[in-house]
Amino acid sequence: MTSAATSPSPQSDPSKIVTVERIVPSPPGAIFDLLADPRRHNEIDGSGSVKGAQVDAPERLSLGSQFGMNMRIGAPYKIDNTVVEFEEGRRIAWRHMGGHVWRYILEPVTGGTKVTEQFDMNTSRSATALRLIRAPQRNKAAMEKTLDNLVRRFSETSN
Repeated sequence: MTSAATSPSPQSDPSKIVTVERIVPSPPGAIFDLLADPRRHNEIDGSGSVKGAQVDAPERLSLGSQFGMNMRIGAPYKIDNTVVEFEEGRRIAWRHMGGHVWRYILEPVTGGTKVTEQFDMNTSRSATALRLIRAPQRNKAAMEKTLDNLVRRFSETSN
Protein backbone atom coordinates (compact mmCIF):
# COMPACT_ATOMS: atom_id res chain seq x y z
CA MET A 1 0.00 0.00 0.00
CA THR A 2 1.24 3.49 -0.81
CA SER A 3 0.44 6.90 0.55
CA ALA A 4 1.66 10.20 -0.77
CA ALA A 5 -0.07 12.20 1.95
CA THR A 6 3.12 13.90 3.08
CA SER A 7 5.38 13.37 0.08
CA PRO A 8 7.11 16.53 -1.00
CA SER A 9 4.79 18.15 -3.50
CA PRO A 10 5.42 20.94 -5.97
CA GLN A 11 4.10 23.29 -3.27
CA SER A 12 6.63 22.02 -0.70
CA ASP A 13 9.38 24.40 0.29
CA PRO A 14 12.69 22.60 -0.43
CA SER A 15 14.42 24.80 2.16
CA LYS A 16 12.36 23.00 4.81
CA ILE A 17 13.72 19.56 3.86
CA VAL A 18 17.10 18.32 5.08
CA THR A 19 18.36 15.48 2.87
CA VAL A 20 21.25 13.03 3.25
CA GLU A 21 22.09 10.15 0.89
CA ARG A 22 24.35 7.11 0.93
CA ILE A 23 24.86 3.99 -1.18
CA VAL A 24 24.33 0.98 1.08
CA PRO A 25 25.76 -2.38 -0.08
CA SER A 26 22.51 -4.31 0.28
CA PRO A 27 19.28 -4.85 -1.64
CA PRO A 28 16.41 -2.50 -0.71
CA GLY A 29 14.35 -5.25 0.93
CA ALA A 30 16.87 -5.96 3.69
CA ILE A 31 17.29 -2.28 4.48
CA PHE A 32 13.54 -1.72 4.44
CA ASP A 33 13.04 -4.63 6.85
CA LEU A 34 15.27 -2.85 9.38
CA LEU A 35 13.54 0.52 8.87
CA ALA A 36 10.06 -1.04 9.14
CA ASP A 37 10.90 -2.57 12.55
CA PRO A 38 10.88 0.19 15.18
CA ARG A 39 12.52 -2.17 17.69
CA ARG A 40 15.67 -1.94 15.55
CA HIS A 41 15.87 1.84 15.02
CA ASN A 42 18.36 2.27 17.86
CA GLU A 43 20.78 -0.05 15.99
CA ILE A 44 21.47 2.65 13.41
CA ASP A 45 20.51 5.92 15.16
CA GLY A 46 23.26 8.49 14.67
CA SER A 47 21.91 11.01 17.18
CA GLY A 48 22.36 8.81 20.23
CA SER A 49 18.87 9.81 21.37
CA VAL A 50 16.88 6.74 20.24
CA LYS A 51 16.95 4.26 23.12
CA GLY A 52 14.35 1.74 21.95
CA ALA A 53 10.75 1.17 20.96
CA GLN A 54 7.91 1.20 23.46
CA VAL A 55 6.82 -2.32 24.41
CA ASP A 56 3.56 -1.93 22.49
CA ALA A 57 5.28 -0.93 19.22
CA PRO A 58 4.32 -3.15 16.28
CA GLU A 59 6.92 -5.63 15.04
CA ARG A 60 6.46 -4.33 11.50
CA LEU A 61 5.26 -0.89 10.49
CA SER A 62 2.66 -0.26 7.80
CA LEU A 63 0.68 2.73 6.62
CA GLY A 64 -1.12 4.25 9.61
CA SER A 65 0.91 2.34 12.23
CA GLN A 66 1.41 4.21 15.46
CA PHE A 67 4.48 3.59 17.57
CA GLY A 68 6.24 5.17 20.50
CA MET A 69 9.97 5.45 20.97
CA ASN A 70 11.94 5.83 24.19
CA MET A 71 14.29 8.76 23.70
CA ARG A 72 16.89 10.66 25.69
CA ILE A 73 18.39 14.07 25.14
CA GLY A 74 19.50 15.02 28.63
CA ALA A 75 16.35 13.60 30.22
CA PRO A 76 14.37 10.56 29.06
CA TYR A 77 11.14 11.11 27.15
CA LYS A 78 8.78 9.32 24.77
CA ILE A 79 7.92 10.39 21.23
CA ASP A 80 4.81 9.15 19.43
CA ASN A 81 4.86 8.60 15.67
CA THR A 82 2.42 7.71 12.91
CA VAL A 83 3.48 6.13 9.61
CA VAL A 84 2.24 8.52 6.90
CA GLU A 85 4.00 7.12 3.82
CA PHE A 86 4.58 3.48 3.03
CA GLU A 87 5.61 1.69 -0.13
CA GLU A 88 7.01 -1.77 0.59
CA GLY A 89 10.74 -1.90 -0.06
CA ARG A 90 10.88 1.70 -1.36
CA ARG A 91 9.61 4.37 1.03
CA ILE A 92 8.64 4.78 4.65
CA ALA A 93 7.97 7.95 6.63
CA TRP A 94 6.53 8.79 10.01
CA ARG A 95 5.26 12.02 11.52
CA HIS A 96 6.09 13.16 15.04
CA MET A 97 3.67 14.97 17.28
CA GLY A 98 5.31 18.25 16.20
CA GLY A 99 4.17 17.60 12.65
CA HIS A 100 7.57 17.15 11.03
CA VAL A 101 8.29 13.99 9.05
CA TRP A 102 11.23 11.59 8.98
CA ARG A 103 11.40 9.87 5.59
CA TYR A 104 13.52 7.12 4.03
CA ILE A 105 13.52 6.53 0.27
CA LEU A 106 15.24 3.43 -1.13
CA GLU A 107 16.32 3.14 -4.76
CA PRO A 108 18.13 0.09 -6.20
CA VAL A 109 21.44 1.03 -7.83
CA THR A 110 24.52 -0.83 -9.01
CA GLY A 111 26.28 -2.09 -5.89
CA GLY A 112 23.30 -1.84 -3.55
CA THR A 113 20.69 0.75 -2.67
CA LYS A 114 20.70 4.53 -2.64
CA VAL A 115 19.19 5.44 0.73
CA THR A 116 17.85 8.96 1.12
CA GLU A 117 16.92 10.14 4.60
CA GLN A 118 14.90 13.33 4.95
CA PHE A 119 13.87 15.54 7.85
CA ASP A 120 10.87 17.38 6.38
CA MET A 121 9.56 20.45 8.18
CA ASN A 122 6.92 21.36 5.57
CA THR A 123 4.14 19.97 7.78
CA SER A 124 5.73 21.05 11.06
CA ARG A 125 3.66 23.04 13.49
CA SER A 126 6.64 25.37 13.95
CA ALA A 127 9.47 25.23 11.42
CA THR A 128 10.64 28.59 12.79
CA ALA A 129 11.07 27.16 16.29
CA LEU A 130 12.95 24.17 14.85
CA ARG A 131 15.31 26.55 13.05
CA LEU A 132 15.82 28.63 16.21
CA ILE A 133 17.01 25.55 18.10
CA ARG A 134 19.20 24.61 15.09
CA ALA A 135 17.31 21.35 14.53
CA PRO A 136 18.10 21.24 10.78
CA GLN A 137 21.86 21.47 11.39
CA ARG A 138 21.88 19.06 14.33
CA ASN A 139 19.61 16.60 12.55
CA LYS A 140 21.72 16.70 9.38
CA ALA A 141 24.82 15.72 11.39
CA ALA A 142 22.88 12.91 13.09
CA MET A 143 21.42 11.77 9.76
CA GLU A 144 24.94 11.56 8.27
CA LYS A 145 25.93 9.30 11.18
CA THR A 146 22.74 7.25 10.86
CA LEU A 147 23.38 6.50 7.20
CA ASP A 148 27.05 5.80 7.92
CA ASN A 149 25.85 3.30 10.55
CA LEU A 150 23.51 1.76 7.97
CA VAL A 151 26.39 1.39 5.49
CA ARG A 152 28.59 -0.16 8.19
CA ARG A 153 25.86 -2.55 9.33
CA PHE A 154 25.21 -3.88 5.85
CA SER A 155 28.91 -3.92 4.92
CA GLU A 156 29.48 -6.26 7.86
CA THR A 157 26.67 -8.60 6.82
CA SER A 158 27.79 -8.72 3.17
CA ASN A 159 31.35 -9.86 4.02
